[in-house]
Amino acid sequence: MPGLATVLIGDDPGSHVYVRNKHRACGEVGIHSVRHDLAADVSREQVLDLLGKLNSDPRIDGYIIQYPVPDHLDFNELLVAMDPAKDADGLHPMNLGYLALGAKDTPRPCTPQGIVELLVRNHVPIAERHVVIVGRGPTVGRPLAMLLSLKEEHANATVTQCHTGTHFLPEFTRQADILVAATGRAGLIGPDMVRPGAAVLDVGISRTEEGIAGDVHPDVAEVAGWLAPMPGGVGPMTVAMLMRNTVAAAARRAG
Repeated sequence: MPGLATVLIGDDPGSHVYVRNKHRACGEVGIHSVRHDLAADVSREQVLDLLGKLNSDPRIDGYIIQYPVPDHLDFNELLVAMDPAKDADGLHPMNLGYLALGAKDTPRPCTPQGIVELLVRNHVPIAERHVVIVGRGPTVGRPLAMLLSLKEEHANATVTQCHTGTHFLPEFTRQADILVAATGRAGLIGPDMVRPGAAVLDVGISRTEEGIAGDVHPDVAEVAGWLAPMPGGVGPMTVAMLMRNTVAAAARRAG
């Protein structure tokens, strides 16, 4: 049976929801899962010790370090400490390097994979289309730009990467055939920033007084030709891609 472990550090409410959903999915598809919840004040040495144990545990085919981590820890250092072969999130620097090279037999980041899967299954063309990504984070924006620009099936797009500091942002977003918002700024993308008929994917999430909100204002639905909302759009696909990465890791370890 494939095995997945999660490492959750601290008390971030959103992270606890995400991890709970991932373990629920493991139970639904028959993946053995182990949850490691660490206190927010855990020491760097204690976390690195746990990662070393997961690297050598034969029951675990892949594991993730839930992002974000407390400020006193360096997320990049923790990623480097992982065994790249057990990197179920596809975020280890070695695996991101393989992604940049177009390698297909190494783990790829879950959320970018989920975005591509949603587009393909909803018959939204990607090749030769203009994709505008608003966001440059290490889990979505940056790897998604690499993935969609690869010269391969379900990619080969022209990609423009923006962020919250981009001057005249609407001038860029209105050019998009496919618009991806991944900034964590509630309601950043309004209907006047979207070209009529464009495909829009909301990946950002914020917690406001009114509850969970995405980067895309609800009125965008009146303009977009297709919309993946937040919540309920990309999130479940991210979990599905994590399951797929775990099974693939188990298959590689089994030869």
